[in-house]
Amino acid sequence: MEEAELEEQLERLLIGRGSEVTCCDVGLEQSKPATLRKNVTYIVCCVLFNDKEEVLMVQEAKQDCYKLWYLPAGRVEVGESLEEALRREVKEEAGFDCEPITLLLIQEQGPQWIRFIFLATVTGGSLKSLSAADKESLQASWWDRQSVLPLRGRDILRLIDCGLKYRRDPWHPVTLPVDLSCRHVVQRLVLVFTGADQQIWVLLLKAPGLHLPTAAAVKTHAVTWAANMVVQDAMPTAYRDHDVNTLGAFSLQHHGRQHGKTDGVCFNTLVELTPDHVRRNEDGEKVERPGTGRPPPVENPRYVWHQVQKPTLRERLLEKTKNTSILPIHSLY
Repeated sequence: MEEAELEEQLERLLIGRGSEVTCCDVGLEQSKPATLRKNVTYIVCCVLFNDKEEVLMVQEAKQDCYKLWYLPAGRVEVGESLEEALRREVKEEAGFDCEPITLLLIQEQGPQWIRFIFLATVTGGSLKSLSAADKESLQASWWDRQSVLPLRGRDILRLIDCGLKYRRDPWHPVTLPVDLSCRHVVQRLVLVFTGADQQIWVLLLKAPGLHLPTAAAVKTHAVTWAANMVVQDAMPTAYRDHDVNTLGAFSLQHHGRQHGKTDGVCFNTLVELTPDHVRRNEDGEKVERPGTGRPPPVENPRYVWHQVQKPTLRERLLEKTKNTSILPIHSLY
């Protein structure tokens, strides 16, 4: 891939499109193909409001949380896409047909547990009543968020706030899963370094053809640890005095139709490499270190820094980096 082609691919990723995963550069030997019910669990969770900004809640039927209330949520089943799983869970638990608007947030505890939180809207059906109680839920109700409601977990309060915030003032573009298959849980990195005069560099691999690095998630770490693995592989010396921050995802790719073959997810992420300007000398005293304004040299010949040439692409990357206007990924490790 030529540099101009690569910048075109970057532009596609920035607007939320995907790109086939053709190789995995780091961590594959520590990773197994994602297989639902075996080594990965995906949860979908729905935040859905009515015109009064009341949120849709369901009363649990499960014995360990009987009669407590929670957002409609559940596991993705074998052969389902994430959106299909969302529609099924909302229909089973709350009685409504729904359509996802956007992903709000991704939460993860490593590749083995990932929760996808969607904002959605009602398109049909009717609110599930106690007379329709079954093993999925006892009933559904609209909650004004003020009246007392016994909750299964307070973790959903943050998700509801996130949905309200997005509904009132969307801070990232609409982001829905891209239907492209992937075998493992991987992170494709748009890893940037911002230098003097607002120049921006992106880390690339040279072969096969110039491409963005892709790293497999390993079960002992957060999914976003894959970015740290790439920096360790490319520039082990610089890794010691730079911070690696995954700012969020431009998009994610999932197919899920073939069990054990397409159960993986690819997160197309924006990662920022920043110098840690404070170092300590042998006596443990802080020593300020002036920045060079250029990215640290790569030590592994497989990698190369590419200085972004196209002004519009440079401006968009700078804006995304500065304002973090992309889908958040929160590690619960």
